[in-house]
Amino acid sequence: MALSGLIFIGYVLAHMYGNLKVFAGQDSFDEYAHHLREFGEPILPYEGFLWIMRVVLLLALVVHATAAYKLWARAAAARGQKYVVKKAAVATLSSRTMRWGGTALLLFVVFHLLHLTTHTINPGGDPESPYTRMVDSFAPENWWVSVVYLLAMAALAMHLRHGTWSAAQTLGLTNTPAQRHAWNLAGYALALVVAGGFALVPLAALFGIVD
Repeated sequence: MALSGLIFIGYVLAHMYGNLKVFAGQDSFDEYAHHLREFGEPILPYEGFLWIMRVVLLLALVVHATAAYKLWARAAAARGQKYVVKKAAVATLSSRTMRWGGTALLLFVVFHLLHLTTHTINPGGDPESPYTRMVDSFAPENWWVSVVYLLAMAALAMHLRHGTWSAAQTLGLTNTPAQRHAWNLAGYALALVVAGGFALVPLAALFGIVD
């Protein structure tokens, strides 16, 4: 679960960086989107790199979700009777919502693919330009799309915060107080950078900063 999570951390960082190219203007963003489809040519076919990434991410998702729900079931079966008094000595909102937050993110991924990959959900229309398609879908008249994305980014922030800490702990990187403090800060920093970076795009379109 920790290793598949690291794959997702690398992916969301790269994806967020690419999304921020929207602030460089339509030509820059459209060129970036087009370049992703040509990346690796002629060794790879057109869109070959994207399909490799999709397969890797799908496998990582299957591993991550399977591990999560197995751990969930194992924890539930470990004690047949609930505690009379349940008190968590060290627990945060992000740690207490990992399971439900992960499920919410899985549902959001489906929505995101239907929105900007297959264009099944296209409230802003389906123009040829990826820049126009994305900006129009987050326009003020489609405010509900921005709300969905912003709620998902809040869930992503909490998932990344605790997930980073849990992965470091699983890999034996939190054995000293200094290490625990460092990885805790790293979790907060990663959550802020990634979720904040993603949130900038719908917010910018919603408030007319990009159009």
